[in-house]
Amino acid sequence: MENRKVRVAITHGDTNGIGYELIFKTFSEPAMLELCTPIIYGSPKVAAYHRNALETNANFTIIDNAADAHEGKVNMVAAFDEEVKVELGTPSEKSANAGLRALDRALADYEEGLFDVLVTAPIENNEAFQFSGQSRYIEDHTNQFGKALTILVNNKLRIALATRNLPLRQVAESITQDDIVGKATTLFTALKRDFRISNPRIAVLAINPKAGENGQLGTEEQEIIAPAVKQLEEKGIQAYGPYATDEFFSKAYYPEFDGVLAMYYDQAFIPFRSLSEEEGVNYTAGMNLVRTAPDCGCSLSMAGKNAADPHAMREAIFQAIDIWRNRAGYDESTANPLKKLYRERRDESEKVRFSTPKPAEKRQNTPQQQ
Repeated sequence: MENRKVRVAITHGDTNGIGYELIFKTFSEPAMLELCTPIIYGSPKVAAYHRNALETNANFTIIDNAADAHEGKVNMVAAFDEEVKVELGTPSEKSANAGLRALDRALADYEEGLFDVLVTAPIENNEAFQFSGQSRYIEDHTNQFGKALTILVNNKLRIALATRNLPLRQVAESITQDDIVGKATTLFTALKRDFRISNPRIAVLAINPKAGENGQLGTEEQEIIAPAVKQLEEKGIQAYGPYATDEFFSKAYYPEFDGVLAMYYDQAFIPFRSLSEEEGVNYTAGMNLVRTAPDCGCSLSMAGKNAADPHAMREAIFQAIDIWRNRAGYDESTANPLKKLYRERRDESEKVRFSTPKPAEKRQNTPQQQ
């Protein structure tokens, strides 16, 4: 590993939103430049407009190429030459596309090895710009290995999504046993390699109310999710469930697990954001590229008002650097493993501890009561 600071690429997001405000406030802390070398992909003219609107003294150094980034400075690569009209707080196809142009340039530079990790400022799906999200865009526009998995991370919870953003009526028909096994396996690998958890425990949530209540409220738990959990166990992955969502969170089972697999958007985002205090991070796992983003919308209504909180942006940078370093350490430590002389037996007490009781049974084996 080179003896230099981690190079963090940051895209400016929607140019009518709060991306530049988050960036300026994040690097107003001198300690951030001691931690990493930032490379902003954006527009110097747009950045100057935001700086004037916010009445801040934020400084940045314009460079032609990411390879020329200076340590101790906020570097900016001009991702495009076209003029972009800034209308703070106004949804616009051009302002959102300017965010994608910056992302395109950053992805091209990543393929050249010019930075280590990527952090993206928000681009919002709105009436002026229909967008499937930056995670999907990155996966579709790179040669990254594997399928991307969204993991929401804060200091209390890591929760992944088994499906992409879908209308609720399409969620059940899109879930298969193989897909759940694949997503849970990706989550398991990320927990070990990216978060350095040696033996992760994963909770799998149900899709129906009351976990289907023995088929009365749906059969997906019996026919798809429970068999997937059993298949994961056979692969040596400590997976448990399916858990009824309301009970899982209201009775605070989640601290007993290293990761949670949710079936759909609201099932993950509602509890996650309820448990976050402006520090939520969206991590795209399953790819060679380490990409994170602050879990905040474009917040167009706050643009130009100096009201955006940079905490989630800082956390996204911290998380990206930690994951990059964790991967390097994990890969080095597992490069030449010793052959096992014996087969480890699974501790069946864990299976009893995290078992999912039937509704009619007394709940004696829940994690809360152990």
